[in-house]
Amino acid sequence: MTEAYATIVFLFVLFTLLGSSIWIGLALMGVAYVGMELFTTRPAGDAMITTIWTSSSSWTLTALPLFIWMGEILYRTRLSQDMFRGLAPWMRFLPGGLLHTNIAGCTIFAAVSGSSAATLTTVGKMSIPELRKRGYPEYMIVGTLAGAATLGLMIPPSLTLIVYGVSINESIIKLFMAGIIPGLVLAALFMSYIVGWHFLQPGQRPPPEPSISLREMLAESRFLIPVLCLVFAVIGSMYFGWATATEAAAVGVLGALTLAAFQRSLSASTFFESLMGATRTSAMIALILMGAAFLSLSMGFTGLPRALAAYIDSINLSPIALIAALTIFYIILGMFLDGISSVVLTMAIVEPMIRTAGIDPIWFGIFIVVVVEMAQVTPPIGFNLFVLQGMTRHEIGYISKVALPMVGLMLLMVVLLVAFPGLATWLPDNLR
Repeated sequence: MTEAYATIVFLFVLFTLLGSSIWIGLALMGVAYVGMELFTTRPAGDAMITTIWTSSSSWTLTALPLFIWMGEILYRTRLSQDMFRGLAPWMRFLPGGLLHTNIAGCTIFAAVSGSSAATLTTVGKMSIPELRKRGYPEYMIVGTLAGAATLGLMIPPSLTLIVYGVSINESIIKLFMAGIIPGLVLAALFMSYIVGWHFLQPGQRPPPEPSISLREMLAESRFLIPVLCLVFAVIGSMYFGWATATEAAAVGVLGALTLAAFQRSLSASTFFESLMGATRTSAMIALILMGAAFLSLSMGFTGLPRALAAYIDSINLSPIALIAALTIFYIILGMFLDGISSVVLTMAIVEPMIRTAGIDPIWFGIFIVVVVEMAQVTPPIGFNLFVLQGMTRHEIGYISKVALPMVGLMLLMVVLLVAFPGLATWLPDNLR
């Protein structure tokens, strides 16, 4: 009865605070404070101060603002234009043509950004006008871009994986390595959707692109070299053991600054804007993590996570059944909260459940990212939907409808992860 009463109180206070438009981080702290006052004898203020300081002073967390800053620098350079220019000659011969630049561009930029919104904005501002000019259907342009931009959450350096790793105290590098193969598989699923459209809707194909020589294709490809070098510097340094996640983030920032300087797009105003953008985003995520840490402590005192984990163990729910239930749960939760908030809000309860069920926490991190990706393109709070609305002037309902096939492919990715868990665990298990 105590756990049931605590659950009702926690949920009531949480939804009351969220419904009053209080920042999510402050809402989590408010719920935790009420729980500490009602269910424990420990001074709530002292506990809050100690927990917030401990969670915010984690060395692992220093990678977060650095990766965000790297993405902000690249977002303000000519990288997207160069990337489209380098990719287009190689995509034109594939079934579906230049629509594949949405997928390939988002995949490459995701490897240097870590943010779905930054990936969407950077690739979209270049690909949307170019694809429109060439006569591609609007629903394919918008739908494929909405889905492909979510790869920014999966392919390292992923901000969501950093937050997840910090929340459950798992290796960030292992989580990054675990995201590479599933990210590429998901990108291949998105590209297969474009290929299917090409053959099933021949009447909607635009006029074929003019042919160019191999020499011209290679000449245009030189524009991809800077970003590919940066990807290798960031991901390769972690894979080969040359750098930790934080050191790789610092290398990425230096590489992004160097890239911007060579492009002559690094002015004093660009530098200041990127720094302030990274500061705002980092502060927002840090506040959410502080609130989540305090909420985890508060719920720990009530015994709620342990009781729930014991209940799951007592009903002998299979791991697959648990994953199916959590998929539905996170899809519903993602309709009302952004991805990072969904992760930190639920980890205190979900982590004991998955460990009790014998689910690999590294694998579960990739599963979490896939279902959180769906939240980016599902109404009413799908963040990518709002970004695309500002870029295309379409209604949210229209963007949601054209992005629905991509959500279906993400659900298929969940099935593939369950059927072939090695997609997420093979690379980190064999990492030396």
